Amino acid sequence: MRRREFVAALSCAAATWPLAARAQQAGKRYKIGVLSAGPFSPELAASFSDGLREFGWVEGKNINFESRYADNRLDRLPQLAAELVRLKVDAIAASGTLAPLAAKQATTTIPIVMTAAGDPLRSGLVASLARPGGNVTGMSLMAPDLGAKRVEMLKEVLPRLSRAAVLWNAANPYSLLVFKETQAAGSKLGIDVQSLEVRTPDDFDTAFETAKRLRPDGLVTVEDPLTVSHRTRIAEFTAGQELPSIHGVREFAAAGGLISYGASLPDLFRRAAYYIDRILKGANPADLPVQQPTKFDLVINLKTARALGLAVPPTLLVRADEVIE
Repeated sequence: MRRREFVAALSCAAATWPLAARAQQAGKRYKIGVLSAGPFSPELAASFSDGLREFGWVEGKNINFESRYADNRLDRLPQLAAELVRLKVDAIAASGTLAPLAAKQATTTIPIVMTAAGDPLRSGLVASLARPGGNVTGMSLMAPDLGAKRVEMLKEVLPRLSRAAVLWNAANPYSLLVFKETQAAGSKLGIDVQSLEVRTPDDFDTAFETAKRLRPDGLVTVEDPLTVSHRTRIAEFTAGQELPSIHGVREFAAAGGLISYGASLPDLFRRAAYYIDRILKGANPADLPVQQPTKFDLVINLKTARALGLAVPPTLLVRADEVIE
């Protein structure tokens, strides 16, 4: 498998956890498994590794990594998780929702840190946000009303919006929740929300053809490892169709999408490093509350707006965290 700069580290910490007694061993180098549906951007890898470095965890010095990426073939995640278990890694760092779910199914003893899971509670990753229980804890991507806010922002830029298509990964429980929220928000605003489902990279062509047939006024993309990995492809499609769009994370706007609004992934990855440090120093993952997003980024691509012939309202521009010229 390909090895990335993406780094993570954790171990376990209580009487019931075998690593606890060895957590403070001088000179010990821990083997950390990294599991994800797809590769991460250099920015996310840097955010995570920088966070770890602040606590003194450096690859090649006191941690080594075994990285496994499914190339967005989601059915491969259980196999890759089982492989990490067979390698007897000390911990698994998993991103998204499906990767930590696969890791949890593969082991109940190796601790798992979520770097940015969709909805850990409703997807069954943890028993509660306050007291996760089991061997899983970390960062949640989920925040209330994101779907509604995105529809409202798209309508703010496009007052004539009456039909919106939502591109989402139907294999991801988190994406389903956001899609339903977006659908409900659209109903309240009198907007017909149409579904464009993908499950694998091969599904995008079909979804795009469906979008051409439905002729929506705008596109909403739900963020998950599959859609983020294909952000450039999505941006090229919306540009070719002259389709205004709003997306879940900054990477989409940077790739050419019109707007992105959602939790800051670099912030989540950086904050996950704190959990890793706590666990390596003896904390029990079962007792560490799952953290939710506290930083949200609104990014507007004015270059794309000009290409679409759209004037972004000043009321929206003034709220932007970043404007791409």
